[in-house]
Amino acid sequence: MKNVAVTGADGFIGSHLTEALLAEGYNVKALAQYNSFNNWGWLEGVQHPALNVVTGDVRDPNFCREFVKGCDTVFHLAALIAIPYSYVAPDSYIDTNVKGTLNICQACRDAGVGRLLVTSTSEVYGTAMRVPIDETHPRQPQSPYSASKIGADAIALSFHNAFGLPVTIVRPFNTFGPRQSARAIIPTIISQIAAGERTIKVGDLSPTRDFNFVEDTCRGFIALAKSPLTVGEEVNIATGTEVSMQQTLDTIAHLMGAEITWERDEARIRPASSEVFRLCGDNSKIKRLTNWEPRVSLEEGLHRTIEWFTKPENLSRYKTGIYNV
Repeated sequence: MKNVAVTGADGFIGSHLTEALLAEGYNVKALAQYNSFNNWGWLEGVQHPALNVVTGDVRDPNFCREFVKGCDTVFHLAALIAIPYSYVAPDSYIDTNVKGTLNICQACRDAGVGRLLVTSTSEVYGTAMRVPIDETHPRQPQSPYSASKIGADAIALSFHNAFGLPVTIVRPFNTFGPRQSARAIIPTIISQIAAGERTIKVGDLSPTRDFNFVEDTCRGFIALAKSPLTVGEEVNIATGTEVSMQQTLDTIAHLMGAEITWERDEARIRPASSEVFRLCGDNSKIKRLTNWEPRVSLEEGLHRTIEWFTKPENLSRYKTGIYNV
């Protein structure tokens, strides 16, 4: 693994993964979604002699074939990820998440890529039937987003089973950290407090999540790519612990020294049967196959995330008064 490609490199996890790969000495071809402004998202300002930023779209199979040429390993992170927007525009999720994954799989097969790591999500499991959730847990498509990711996972695994494509399904639980969309629970709380709000608008505070700091998630991706034992496998990246949204809100307010109240915002409430009420991942498989373990505690990760969001130049990139689905 010397020449690697990252789709979705302009996004939250993708930009951190790109930087982590560069730090380990890899040549990285990073895909940012094409736009007329030539904006590279969170890769703006990242300069490194081993970084090659390419703009394009995984929905185009011809582009995908050209993009993966010459790469030993491909990390496929490009996706639409906002659950609320998937209620509004489900067709676009099928195009990007399912068809986009199909295009990358076909391109990697044609180019003889040595490893393909496809990014899944803990949302494919839905509300936990048992905890901790291991990789054999039933899939429950509780939103169009989760359905599209279940489909993408199946497409990728079918290419492994039918054509021998060396695929690994990487399934991170709830990743957080600097650069995350303010739509997610941790950034939405931090950004509102940092902007001076003391009545914090939130959705349902009863669900639990298994929060991974983004640095640990990226280490998990790289560990899975390095291990030959993970080919053909679906592997969780999880801490094995869970915390409620209410506890998360209280902890952030304490760490930021803010006296707050909270207000239920109906726009942030998922349909009753679509909400995932409990997520707590089993990480025994990734430990067994790669020796990976989480290093950053929730409190330390929150400290580092708060520090980043409270810098004026970073907070200014977020419209804290507007809820974007």
